[in-house]
Amino acid sequence: MGVFIPWDVIFTVNGIWGFNPDYFLGVKFFRLPLEEWLFFICIPFACVFTHYALLLYFPKMKLNQKATQYIAYALMILLAIIVVLNTDKWYTLVNFSLAIPLTWIVLNQNLKLLQHFFLTFLVMLIPFFIINGVLTGSWIENQVVWYNNAENLGLRMGTIPAEDSIYAYSMILMNLFLFEYFSLKYKKKRLKKIKRFNIM
Repeated sequence: MGVFIPWDVIFTVNGIWGFNPDYFLGVKFFRLPLEEWLFFICIPFACVFTHYALLLYFPKMKLNQKATQYIAYALMILLAIIVVLNTDKWYTLVNFSLAIPLTWIVLNQNLKLLQHFFLTFLVMLIPFFIINGVLTGSWIENQVVWYNNAENLGLRMGTIPAEDSIYAYSMILMNLFLFEYFSLKYKKKRLKKIKRFNIM
């Protein structure tokens, strides 16, 4: 939320995307509907849970290191090329510009996470296409969330802007990376306390 809520507020204020009032309660904080705030609690939690649930049932669900590195570098290069060619499109620019350094950091700091995530993310794309499809107007009369096509590539997967898949990628990967980073830090701190206690 610390990253995506400010981004959301700025984009909403500047008309890069917005919300159809017909589908919301009407309660807003910083120009965002209450439901949008809840989105950033429920969806990341559900995705993190799904990631670890998949690993629990399928512990061997991972790519080898070489394949992971190739995919990561190919993704970063592709996104960088798109950014350079579309600096005038704010959703594309900001979205892809976040995904590139995020992928680089995780690749260098927690390769094991990426080995799993590239596969678990493919599974998570199934509910993503269903839920995001509804939000962007699939199977309903009007779209819940609208996008200014002048600020994105104009490529749609059904009714979903192509950028949304990278947005989901960054949001989930960032949550997983920070979760594992702080979990490891906590475990090390706790281990030190136990060792200190044992020495005393």
